[in-house]
Amino acid sequence: MQLRLPSSVSEAQRCLADGAVPIGGATLVWAGWQRDGFPEQAVSLRDLSEANAFGPEELGGAVPLHRVDATVPEVLHRAASGVGTGAVRRAATVGGNIVGSTLRCLLPAALVLDARATVLTADGVYETDLAELLAKRHVLLALRWRTPLVSGYRKLPGETGGPPPLVVAVAVHADGDAPGRVRVAVRDGYEVVSESTPYRTDAEQVLRDLAETTALSLPAPAQEALRREVADVLARAAA
Repeated sequence: MQLRLPSSVSEAQRCLADGAVPIGGATLVWAGWQRDGFPEQAVSLRDLSEANAFGPEELGGAVPLHRVDATVPEVLHRAASGVGTGAVRRAATVGGNIVGSTLRCLLPAALVLDARATVLTADGVYETDLAELLAKRHVLLALRWRTPLVSGYRKLPGETGGPPPLVVAVAVHADGDAPGRVRVAVRDGYEVVSESTPYRTDAEQVLRDLAETTALSLPAPAQEALRREVADVLARAAA
């Protein structure tokens, strides 16, 4: 297998046009390749500056998870720090986790941040939403968002050999100078659902508003985890 390491967007586009398979840290695909055979070419964006962006409101697709620190919102920092072991986080990347993994540990956090994705295709670079990113499995150059007023993340213990642990992410976004909207996302098994509702100080009312949506029809353990995290985030937003 030839691993190509482009250092410019145009070079990365040529790699994709030549049929190179995008990889992040290859933490999830390596075993499959060993079993089924390696592609002729693979491409990594680790040498591409656009894919290594890092700041309070942006995160490149090639950034390893162990580098995701308190520079970014709490919900994203905690999501990244809760992925696997230290060895996994040093290899796994943001883009690989969101696009290349069925676990998508960072996706709930990205959803509540209302993040936009800058994607790379053989034809060019453009910005899109997370729904298109996942549906078309584009190569992720970077995520960008507006910093929320407050955010939170809760990951319940999982069973060895069982489905992925339940994850709840919550963020309160501003409307002018005041809180305006509450966004929530839940990973239950391999499914991720998200919803938003106008901000209220009463956590129970926010939960009732969310319960009226079809997207957030959750089992009891997920409802309880969501209730606790919404209450905590709203209390911090009102402080």
